[in-house]
Amino acid sequence: MTEAADTPPLAPAPGRTAPPVAVTVRAVADVRAIAAVADYLGEVWRTPRAAPPYPAEVLHSLVHAGGAVHAAYDDGGDGGDGDGGDGAGPRLLGAAVAVFGEPGRREAYSLVTAAARGTGTAVKQAQRAWALGRGARTMRWTFDPLVGRNARFNLAKLGAVATDYLVDFYGPMADGVNGGDESDRLAVTWDLAAPRGRDRPEGEGAAEREAAPVTHVAPDGGALARRAAGGGRVWCRVPDDAVALRAADPALARRWRRAVREVFTDAFARGYAATGMDRDGWYTLTPAREAG
Repeated sequence: MTEAADTPPLAPAPGRTAPPVAVTVRAVADVRAIAAVADYLGEVWRTPRAAPPYPAEVLHSLVHAGGAVHAAYDDGGDGGDGDGGDGAGPRLLGAAVAVFGEPGRREAYSLVTAAARGTGTAVKQAQRAWALGRGARTMRWTFDPLVGRNARFNLAKLGAVATDYLVDFYGPMADGVNGGDESDRLAVTWDLAAPRGRDRPEGEGAAEREAAPVTHVAPDGGALARRAAGGGRVWCRVPDDAVALRAADPALARRWRRAVREVFTDAFARGYAATGMDRDGWYTLTPAREAG
């Protein structure tokens, strides 16, 4: 598998519990720590141990080329002692990999981030500090638009903005999370100089959304998309748990994929940007002139 840029599932990998309050995140460069990160990412994406999505030798080469592998630990460990897993030593709770984009753009690219629930913010802020320290001003990455918890983390918690919908971006994927589905992705840009998110009071904007006419019907028979009159905001709903749905009913998951794709590609073609995600699974898409 060659997937190269998704944000965290934001749930513990198999066999791991929610993180404690204290989390230490640092860049790692030694072979043993990087191997632990490769194993961790394999757990998250449910791949065979012998075929991790990001092999340790690839991660080590990216660090050698000027990128960064960040690892989050629950005990302040430095990543060089212990195995980072279930044995003695620091327990690995999250990881991220970043490189720089094309010369002159002052932009970093996050290849992958995975983290136990409650750890994602610390990992992304460590990436942000690393990128700012090397002159970057923005960071880009992609994520699956059907995974609402990731959308909320990226758009509402971090304040990133999505303006590109990438249809079947990676082609077929054979891991245990994405297998059997088309690999559509949203591409987001995070302004590193203004990292504050867009969280709003619970329920704010729901009345406006519910008053807007329905433009598309979801596979479950409910409203999929609404659009405010006069070219205002567009809202698009995603399933409650796309990963579980994909495992339980792949055909229904594909119907959701195509339906959400239609809404996003049409809205982006008309100059909209995805700027928010509510706790009830509704994206907010804003005219680009208002999305800055």
